[in-house]
Amino acid sequence: MQIKGKVYFVGAGVGERAYLTLRAEELLSRAEVLVYDALVDPQLADLVPDECLKLYVGKRGGKVSTPQDKINQLLVAYCCQGKQVVRLKSGDPLVFGRSRGEIAALQRENCNFELIPGISSVLAAPLLAGIPLTDRELSSCFAVCSGHEIKQLNWQALAKIDTLVILMGTRSLPEIVTELIDQGKDAHEPVAIIRNCSQIGQEIFWGTLTDIVSKTRGISLSPAVIVIGKVVTLGDRINQTSLSSNHLPLANKTILVTRAAEQSSKFTTLLESQGATVREMPALVITAPSSWQDLDNAIANLPNFDWLILTSANGVKYFWSRLKDVRALAGVKIAVVGKKTAATLEQYNIQPDFIPPNFVADSLVETFPESLPGKKILFPRVENGGRAVLVKELTSKGASVIEVAAYESKCPEKIDIHVWNALQHQKIDIVTFASSKTVSNFCQLVEQELKGETSLNDVLQGVAIASIGPQTSKTCHELLGRVDIEAEIYTLEGLTKAISDSCTA
Repeated sequence: MQIKGKVYFVGAGVGERAYLTLRAEELLSRAEVLVYDALVDPQLADLVPDECLKLYVGKRGGKVSTPQDKINQLLVAYCCQGKQVVRLKSGDPLVFGRSRGEIAALQRENCNFELIPGISSVLAAPLLAGIPLTDRELSSCFAVCSGHEIKQLNWQALAKIDTLVILMGTRSLPEIVTELIDQGKDAHEPVAIIRNCSQIGQEIFWGTLTDIVSKTRGISLSPAVIVIGKVVTLGDRINQTSLSSNHLPLANKTILVTRAAEQSSKFTTLLESQGATVREMPALVITAPSSWQDLDNAIANLPNFDWLILTSANGVKYFWSRLKDVRALAGVKIAVVGKKTAATLEQYNIQPDFIPPNFVADSLVETFPESLPGKKILFPRVENGGRAVLVKELTSKGASVIEVAAYESKCPEKIDIHVWNALQHQKIDIVTFASSKTVSNFCQLVEQELKGETSLNDVLQGVAIASIGPQTSKTCHELLGRVDIEAEIYTLEGLTKAISDSCTA
């Protein structure tokens, strides 16, 4: 019997994961097909399973867009195939979200669907600008409208409403101002335009109906929310109060965390607990190796090895994906480098026989618990190199090391657009690196955007460089010319402490 699929219309909220509902996050974690819009934060796509099919169907003014009929057909087709489909829409799916036509298409084919609310920029943008939509003295009501097709709106009625929130209206701003003034709105009525709501690059343009057009002339405002009304005057006061109340060590610091695209960041949680605003940048793409043959052959001959050395969580994950029977490890001792690697191993109910002190590979040979001459060691590692010094030192001590590719580590094709905007506008205070590969990939991605027009050092002027340990710091010095913060204990907790200490020194 064919299992029925279902389409979930999920509100993505106004930006990153922090503004996603728990229900939305749970649905993303088990989605089989993801159909998402232009204004959805790309990092939300990292929450879906690796095997999930991702389909971008964004619509942006002046750019090539996916026809609505095509989107409708996709939703119906995958639902009829029995798939669990997440239709991810920015904000709330029923606030100017074109959902009605998609729902009608599903209903015609008797397809199951469900609506999941999201935080709309209608509410979030004014709030994040410190502007209350209602106020006992200044605003007893507010109205929400779209800036598209403004001639269809009843401006005579809108001009009488205390507070107006206008979405998608920046292109029509002069006409909106003219309509309101012509219908009797005070020309000195306060106006705020909140661009990139909730993002690191969020900007607020303050003015009145008289001068807001001239103040923003020549500035690309989209995507933005326009708020018009006397409550706009309260924005600065509320923002100043909130800023002075935060005493955490990383309050008012924006930190860029470079990480693997597929991995959620425990580091982000640690930094946010200290008051930081965190932006995550995928700087590594982890995939299967070009061939499983060497790893499979090594696993088939595990009884011939004395030790298995694992130096990364990815190495553990991909090794276990090919290990068919854990009993094959009987008689083989396991050494791991790093707490994170050990924690990943524990997920498979395996305790390592040895973890070197300081959590770094350099100390593994010096403190190895057995005499190395004659020992046969299996070392699953990243395909394109890595840990060459470790292999050289083990071999020099008399061990026989068999290196096999367990996974591949690549640089993403392009830098995240939100991160690039934040770097360009000097909205990043600290950039962090937890591996040498993230340093080199970060440099590659940034220089790819610069196209030789300016230097990497110019982009990072005033930005502190934070490193998790000596090996990563060495690469920072080679490629960036400096390291400003280095963890004393080479863990994410240690790096968080080092950053916090540097900001309170």
